[in-house]
Amino acid sequence: MKTVGLIPARLESSRLRRKLLLSETGQPLIQHTWQVAAGCPDLDEVIVATDSHEIAAAVEAFGGHAELTAEHPSGTDRIAEVVRRSCPDADIVVNIQGDEPELEPETISALVQCLKTGSSEMATVATPFHSAEAVRDPSCVKVVVNDRGEAMYFSRSPIPFVRDRPIEEILNGDSHPFLLHLGMYAFRRDFLLQMTQMPRGDSEQLECLEQLRPLQSGARIAVAIVSEAAIGIDTPRDYAAFVERMKSR
Repeated sequence: MKTVGLIPARLESSRLRRKLLLSETGQPLIQHTWQVAAGCPDLDEVIVATDSHEIAAAVEAFGGHAELTAEHPSGTDRIAEVVRRSCPDADIVVNIQGDEPELEPETISALVQCLKTGSSEMATVATPFHSAEAVRDPSCVKVVVNDRGEAMYFSRSPIPFVRDRPIEEILNGDSHPFLLHLGMYAFRRDFLLQMTQMPRGDSEQLECLEQLRPLQSGARIAVAIVSEAAIGIDTPRDYAAFVERMKSR
């Protein structure tokens, strides 16, 4: 069963310009993420999918494989173009965020194993919440999982909704149901190509969450639970902190 890791990579970002090419650590940010993916034993190949000639050149310079794409509304659409064109023999496709250079290879493996050992059309990752403030934050996406380890729903609202007790009380218990959704996905190849042709459903449009499109269509999304989330690089402060962590290693 061939598994390919795809890293969608745009040059521009709204809060940190040209972040994937920032190189205060001695190598571009995209290289750190590529090295994590390349070190995962469950990936047979890693490809950077980008609309930027500069990013493609940087990837080729450190020995990676990059493919240029057209402009797309999402990273999922970007990787689908590359998969359709260049990965005819892939069985599983993993979408890896390019701005998470400290992602653990074990997290990628946990995601891949969901599809290798189950029958869901796609898989994703979640981790327990640790603060009530984060549970209430609409920028933190929540997921509720059923007894089979599959997503029931994703929302920006706190789910499950707690009617009679404060969230803080539940978080301080031995276990709690609040799971933070992490934006990593694995797809069966044919389903990825099918999903990118689906119309946006009501839930996706209301919540602005792409993962609700397959869920509304009836697809099953397996959820791997990991202990911690990788730290994403979104702002100058995030990148400065990452540089300091790398210097201390």
